[in-house]
Formats: sequence, C-alpha cells, structure tokens
Amino acid sequence: MNDQNQHGDEPAHEHGELGDAEFAQFMELAAEEGFEAEEVEGALEEASHGPLPVLAVVGRPNVGKSTLVNRILGRREAVVEDRPGVTRDRVTYEAEWAGRRFKVVDTGGWELDVLGMEASVAAQAEFAVEAADAVVFVVDAQVGATDTDEAVVRMLRKAGKPVVLCANKVDGPTGEADAAYLWGLGLGEPHPVSALHGRGTGDLLDVALDALPEAPEQTFGAGGVGGPRRVALIGRPNVGKSSLLNKVAKEDRVVVNEEAGTTRDPVDELIELAGRTWMFVDTAGIRRRVHLQEGADYYASLRTAAALEKAEVAVVLIDVTESISVQDLRIITMAVEAGRALVIAYNKWDNLDDERRFYLEREIERDLVQVRWAPRVNISARTGRHMEKLVPAIETALEGWETRVPTGKLNSFLGEIVAANPHPVRGGKQPRILFGTQAGVRPPRFVLFASGFLEAGYRRFIERRLREEFGFEGTPVHMSVRVREKRGKKK
Repeated sequence: MNDQNQHGDEPAHEHGELGDAEFAQFMELAAEEGFEAEEVEGALEEASHGPLPVLAVVGRPNVGKSTLVNRILGRREAVVEDRPGVTRDRVTYEAEWAGRRFKVVDTGGWELDVLGMEASVAAQAEFAVEAADAVVFVVDAQVGATDTDEAVVRMLRKAGKPVVLCANKVDGPTGEADAAYLWGLGLGEPHPVSALHGRGTGDLLDVALDALPEAPEQTFGAGGVGGPRRVALIGRPNVGKSSLLNKVAKEDRVVVNEEAGTTRDPVDELIELAGRTWMFVDTAGIRRRVHLQEGADYYASLRTAAALEKAEVAVVLIDVTESISVQDLRIITMAVEAGRALVIAYNKWDNLDDERRFYLEREIERDLVQVRWAPRVNISARTGRHMEKLVPAIETALEGWETRVPTGKLNSFLGEIVAANPHPVRGGKQPRILFGTQAGVRPPRFVLFASGFLEAGYRRFIERRLREEFGFEGTPVHMSVRVREKRGKKK
C-alpha cells in the first residue's frame, strides 16, 4: 500500500482524494472538454463521500414506522401491514432530503418471544441504534405512551444517541393536544406528524437532519488511527460464525449451539492473529422460539446491518454442505452495498465429499459471478483446517479496499481502453469516455465524464478492465458517470 492508503489516513485537502496540484490539472482537463467547473466539482463531491450518516426509525409495533420510512424515501419500499412480525428482505435504505443524502434503518419487524413484547421491541431497537448516528422514535399520539414505549426510552437513554421524538397519527390541529402529552417521556419536544398523509414530515426531517452529523465518525480501528481492523463475521444462522470466532480466539469466547440463532448480544472480541490484533464482531442473530423464524431472520438482518456499519471488512461464511441459498446471496449483497471489503469463507470444508464439491463449484460459478473479485478461503471452523489462510485473505481485501489510482495513470488507461474497445454505436451516436478520476477509497469510487450515456454492459467492462489492471481484489468498486450537457453555441 502506498502512503495515501495507510489505515486511518484521511485526505488533508478539500478535493476528496485529489491533491491540490492534481485537482488543478484535472479541472483544466475538464474545461478543455467543455465541462463547467460547478458541474465537475458537484460530481466529485457526490462520488467522494464516505459513509452516509444513518438514521434509525424505532418504536413499538403498529405506530406507523414503515409508513414514515416510505414517506421519507418518497416511495413504497418498506412493507406496511396491519400485523406485527412482517418481515422484509432489506432493512436499510438510502434517502435524500434538502440536498443531503443519508441512510434510513427501518425497524418495522418484531417478535413476541419468551422475554415479552416490551423487551423484544427494545432489543430490536437496540440493534438498529448500534448502526445509527441519530434516532427517530415514533409514538402513536392517539394512544399515548405505553409501557413498551417506556422500555424503548430507557434503551435510548442508555445508548446516548441523539433522539427526535415523532408523535405520529396527528391528522389535524385537534390531535396536537394529544402529542403534547408526550413531553412526559423526557425526550424533548414531540413533533406532530401524520406519516400517512405527510403532515409535518418535512419539519420532522429538518430536525432529524440537524441531529445527524455531516459525515459520521469513522469507527474503524478501536484505538483510533492505527488501531485494530474491524472484521464482521456474517452469514445465515448456523453456518459456524461463533465456532470461527472461538477458533481464531483459541478459546470459547461465545456460546456454540446446534440450534441456529443462539447468540443474543453483540460480541466484539480483540483477538491476536498472525502477529496482529484484530477486532472480530460475531453477528449470529438472536435466541428465539423455533416457530418464530420470521422475526428471528429480521433481527439477524438488523444485526448484520449494524455490524457492517462498524466494520471495514466482512467475512461471509457459507456452509458448503448445503446449497448456496437466496439468504446467502442477500447477505453478500448487503456487504457489497455497504461498501465493505469482502472475503468469502466456505466453512465445514472437511465434511465435503467429491459429489458435493462438484455441485458446489457449479453453484459458485452460477450464483457468485458478480463477486469473483472476493478472496475465497476453504476452511473448517470446527477443526481449524486452513485457518492460516484467513488473515492473508483479509489483508488482501483491505489492501484492495484502500487502493488509489493517480488521475494521470487512470486517464492513460482509459484512453487505451476507449481506443481499443470503443462504446457500441447506438442511435447513430457513439458515446465515449472523455476523462475520469478516482474520487475516493474505502471502497474505491470512480467518476467518469463522458460525451453520452454509457450502457451498463460497457460500465461492467470498464470495471472488469480496471480490476485486471490495478487489482482491487476483495473490494466493491463504485462507478458513476457524468454526461456532458448539451449547450447552445456561443454567439
């Protein structure tokens, strides 16, 4: 890794990852190609952002959380249904308000477990708050504060995150008196809202964005700059996450049980491995009754999302004795969308016979073609087989995650690509890449400036050639394209 990619280093200048001299040269090139300075700077700013701030929406069942999330997103994404326990594949969404982008964590799912509804709802909120920079706490103003609401309030106070109190289901001025009673929760001013009709949601978002940091603190490295790298162990229940954590720790740090989902609390462990200290996060889900599978999967999704927000690299465990499932693919997608470095660990390798190995390789070729760039390790968490390969794979992924290509070198490469493999002609026109730059790292983020729209297939081709030329093993690569606007001829 070069000096710009060392762990904990952040650019000291204000042009993302570009130094002042490089930025000046880049802007000169942009002007020659007919791009306005404001247009280029806007594209760079949009592409170079680090992790987006996270806003969690929490509250007891049926207070309108998912309706509020859909209102924030401006589209119907979160499942809205008049019964508890409704599951959804995604729990984190990207939103924008007043020109600011942020993530929203929806905590609409819940389950009634042996601890009772109050504790269950508070536990789920706790999972979401872990990943959040600020919280919107939704209360039904028509019903008023309940014992379950009080349980969530106690958890929120303990978490110490900024909280905005949303008094939902206030459909008119008469309901505002009901909202006023919620001052008694001790969380400050209740903001009257009707998520269903949109009343007051803009004012609520204004307050929520004031509570969010412009850019959240990088929690990478528990000890600050140069601290331990954070590794999230993720995967569906019972693939061996806790067993792997115990094996790398060389002691039983967490409970391992044949019943899936026995880990309840988050477990962050400092572990010495291959001469370095690492922070491993076990994310095995929670304890639950067997017949409450839906709720438990939803909790596991929240836990995975929270772990990914704190992690630098995700190690996704896959049980090779079973077919690669839709759930495996969703978890890998979560890691990629979160922009984390990625290692895929195929666990229980010692239980593999020749027939299953044949079919496994076919499944990998068919289902995981989009993440061929992720380092692969074949391990056994139970016996310790090939565990020595895990750290090198993690280090490789982190190096790719932090790799930066200088702008001059990148544009020489792009020029060769465009000359040798021009974009197909569409509608009598042939768009071409004019120039580009890498706007950020962790993960690598590129912005390309083009004369016309670049098709998805051509973008994938550019990404593949970037990887072949510069590496980027073990990391997603984000690529955005800015098309030159048509302008009238100067008179």
